[in-house]
Amino acid sequence: MEASWEVSVTDSINTIYLLFSAYLVFVMQLGFAMLCAGSVRAKNAMNIMLTNVVDAVVGSISYYLFGFAFAFGTDSNPFIGTQFFALKDIPNSSYDYSYFLYQWAFAIAVAGITSGSIAERTQFSAYLVFSFFLTGFVYPVVAHWVWSSSGWLSPSSSGLVFGSGAIDFAGSGVVHLVGGIAGLWGALIEGPRVGRFDAFGKPVPMRGHNATLVVLGTFLLWFGWFGFNPGSYAKILVPYPDSTDQGNWTGVGRTAVTTTLAGSTAGIVTLFGRRLLVGHWDALDVCNGLLGGFVAITSGCAVVEPWAAIVCGFFAAWVLIGLNILALKLKFDDPLEATQLHGGCGAWGLIFTGLFAKEEFVVQAYDSGESGVTRPYGLFLGGGWGLLGCQVIEVLVIVGWVSLTMGPLFYALHKLRILRISVDEEVAGLDISSHGGYAYTAHQEETPRFYADYMRLQDRS
Repeated sequence: MEASWEVSVTDSINTIYLLFSAYLVFVMQLGFAMLCAGSVRAKNAMNIMLTNVVDAVVGSISYYLFGFAFAFGTDSNPFIGTQFFALKDIPNSSYDYSYFLYQWAFAIAVAGITSGSIAERTQFSAYLVFSFFLTGFVYPVVAHWVWSSSGWLSPSSSGLVFGSGAIDFAGSGVVHLVGGIAGLWGALIEGPRVGRFDAFGKPVPMRGHNATLVVLGTFLLWFGWFGFNPGSYAKILVPYPDSTDQGNWTGVGRTAVTTTLAGSTAGIVTLFGRRLLVGHWDALDVCNGLLGGFVAITSGCAVVEPWAAIVCGFFAAWVLIGLNILALKLKFDDPLEATQLHGGCGAWGLIFTGLFAKEEFVVQAYDSGESGVTRPYGLFLGGGWGLLGCQVIEVLVIVGWVSLTMGPLFYALHKLRILRISVDEEVAGLDISSHGGYAYTAHQEETPRFYADYMRLQDRS
């Protein structure tokens, strides 16, 4: 009776921990919304806020109906799950409602990443289509490969690729690289915003209208990342058999530390790096650098030492800076730098894990610290090429899968003329042309304040 009571208490505490982590990850939606709103021009603020709401509500239905089943259907299919549609047979011995809620919070974050890449020029109906498809099918398939016990690339499967499987603990690849590559195709097919590059191809600055929202959104995302990364343990009361005082609670604390150090290092490096390049201290660049560090460490947060997290953040900052420079040279326009940040830093995070993962921590994260278990680990720590090979494979298959699915989708929307708004609507702003009015009431006299004013201007032209 006493043993049964102890098991019940343990399960209850683990459930509370997972639900609290889910709530933290969901708070990131608020951070995304504030970051996006502050990063666009005032005339598009209402539009970008609404798209963040749509990503959440459409993604909720899509993930409930199809996404969770495709991601975590417990069958022998290594490519895609085929059980638990609309949560049929949930809860069971493997998953309960709290686990669904946690994974749902991850799923809706993916669509939010992609929305940032195509901001300020996309028809609202296109958001509805790609958000449903990305959350309900594209992302869950990748999640199944890496996070399901039956996934072909999973470190928990019975047939490990290269004896290892890919380590993507909280989703540098599964979440961020997927969202970044989807955004890449959307932004490429739509093309840059009107006026982003002049007649000679030189970039024209289009700064966001509210730095306060960007900074506050960044802090909220930082707060939410403590659910994103440490929460991925799913259970906190799991003792390690070869230790009397360590368990998942130890790993949870270490993961929070590595997350903080990687983001902070990336923020500092971006601060000084951009100071050298542009000649002034830029708060918005620092915020993106900070987020780039978080994105990169998300893959290996549970399996690296704190000092390695500093290395991760240092190089993540330069990956982001370098990709932003390259994007301007190629006339690639991503208003929130989502492709460079989530795609580039996500890919670096996967490679970093293959170089710096510590064997002890890998066994703790994936075998609950079981004695006598050996696993491939970071190349630079003497673990061989197995893990790094799996990390490279994950990068390649994610780029290929998302390109194969989202590229044609965006192209089809483009050919059907339901992807990009007209030039006139873009110049006037999406708020007035699509949503009936501006997010703010103070405007210049010559700017139409209401939808009726906008229509009268259209009639004159």
